Amino acid sequence: MILRKVLPRLVALTLCAVVVVCASARVGFAQQQQQTPLTNEEFLALVRQLPKQPGLKAQLVSEIRRRGIGFTLTSGLRSFVATKSGNDEELRRALEEAERRFLNPSTAPTLPTEAESADVLQKTRAATLDAMAQMPDFVVKQLITRAYAAGTTQNWRVSDRLVVGVSYRVREGEQYRLLAVNGVANAAQGNEKGDYKEAGGANSTGEFVSALKGLFEEESRTEFKPLDTDTLGGRHAIVYSYDIKRANSKRVLIYGKDERAVVTAHRGKVWIDREKFRVLRVESVAYDIPADFPITASSETFDYDWVTIPGQGEYLLPSRVVLVMTAAGGGRVEQSRNEIRFRNYQKFGTELKIIDEDIVDEDAPPEKPKKP
Repeated sequence: MILRKVLPRLVALTLCAVVVVCASARVGFAQQQQQTPLTNEEFLALVRQLPKQPGLKAQLVSEIRRRGIGFTLTSGLRSFVATKSGNDEELRRALEEAERRFLNPSTAPTLPTEAESADVLQKTRAATLDAMAQMPDFVVKQLITRAYAAGTTQNWRVSDRLVVGVSYRVREGEQYRLLAVNGVANAAQGNEKGDYKEAGGANSTGEFVSALKGLFEEESRTEFKPLDTDTLGGRHAIVYSYDIKRANSKRVLIYGKDERAVVTAHRGKVWIDREKFRVLRVESVAYDIPADFPITASSETFDYDWVTIPGQGEYLLPSRVVLVMTAAGGGRVEQSRNEIRFRNYQKFGTELKIIDEDIVDEDAPPEKPKKP
């Protein structure tokens, strides 16, 4: 997976803030070590502390996963949590899974045993690498909304919207054509290239093969640990944490016109279908980035879905990718966010045409929730 930044726009992936939690917060959690589910009152008391002590979020998620909850999630409660947590997705997912367990305790999924966990990983590795080897030749459109924010505010402002045509061939890999910028067709769109950096700003490649292959290749020496269960698209999934050290990583960050590059370590979470043994979602954060490199933080989220390519069959392919980077340069810090939506997978050789729906803003970058 290659993430590239071209000046003048500073490029970035999500900033991972390391927050020191105050001793009083640790004491509060230490007093809640009983195995009974979190009550509504306990939960609300903890959530109220998040704006001033955001480091509590990780511990709150851990408590939810360990103890569960003893209440249902009303619309008012969901809104309250979103506001206090900055609309944190990990907290939201942990709550939703805990509610499923609370409402249906007899059928609620549980974490796998050590033996099942090893079996799931082995089957997923085999299925993923086999699928990569049998990937068909295809074309697809990427609808890319790019935004930036000053500092680390995450107050996103859309800078442009791109339509990029991608051709994937087993022998040549991925090739890109910049079809349109802000609804205006690109005059040179007939030329295929290894990326779309002529658009300037942040761009990325490798979403189809590199991202998943890198997780399961033996040389990556990926460390997996079962973390939680979840439900995605009606499919029961096991959530694993993962870690790939820099020495074994193929994650590359590229910055500037001179294309200065570094390899980074990365860690995150992987959602694996418990029955089909295929990856449904990956959340990844780069770390061990050299201190003198302009890109200081980088994160990405991949969502996968089953897609029928006419005349070729059904394949698990990317449906949405979000890349966020933080970079420092020229005395300022700036973040960039690329949201990529994949549309109209077709057999290789099919002409990709731009239609009105391609430039509709379906998923504008979320605004940072206002403090109450």
